[in-house]
Amino acid sequence: MSKDREQVPTGATGQEIQTAPLPGTRELEQELERVRYGKRFRLVFRNTVFLLIVVAAISVLVAVLLLPVLQIYGHSMNDTLDEGDIVVSVKGSDFETGDIIAFYYNNKILVKRVIGNPGDWIDIDEAGNVYVNNVLAEEPYLENKAFGECNIELPYQVPESKVFIMGDNRSVSIDSRNTAVGCVAEEQIVGKIVYRVWPADRFGKVK
Repeated sequence: MSKDREQVPTGATGQEIQTAPLPGTRELEQELERVRYGKRFRLVFRNTVFLLIVVAAISVLVAVLLLPVLQIYGHSMNDTLDEGDIVVSVKGSDFETGDIIAFYYNNKILVKRVIGNPGDWIDIDEAGNVYVNNVLAEEPYLENKAFGECNIELPYQVPESKVFIMGDNRSVSIDSRNTAVGCVAEEQIVGKIVYRVWPADRFGKVK
């Protein structure tokens, strides 16, 4: 007589089958909170990136259209501005005698000081003293005066819609005293130099 054999249900594999417990209310709440946090994070991240792009675009537009930032090259404006200085200019069309302006010349941007406006008469003596409309110009920004590279006929009247400009380093500056540069037309002007932002130890308004 054969021994009794353990009956195995049809389809069973012999492995133990366990039923996973259903998550409790607390676990469900934690999972929902995790999902909500992930959505909030993605939303905040996306909004932050968008805001940074907008701010960057506005900054570029302001820099190009309203406040061009320029770096000084050369020595024609020593000692007011030195090579390597970084300055900020302001767009505009009204310039007074003594203002420092940036302007386009032969695909370059030059920086000089306004000496005379349209219609003014400019005269310079051999010692480098400048007269505007027969009045000696006060130029406290100069370290040294010089007649410089002057080949125009003096006294000289500034043409309409132009300004007469000179560099502060009068002995080396090529400017309106020379026909190679001449007077600067309004459409050439980039803006008025107002602030030096570099080097840091000389940060401040440019006079």
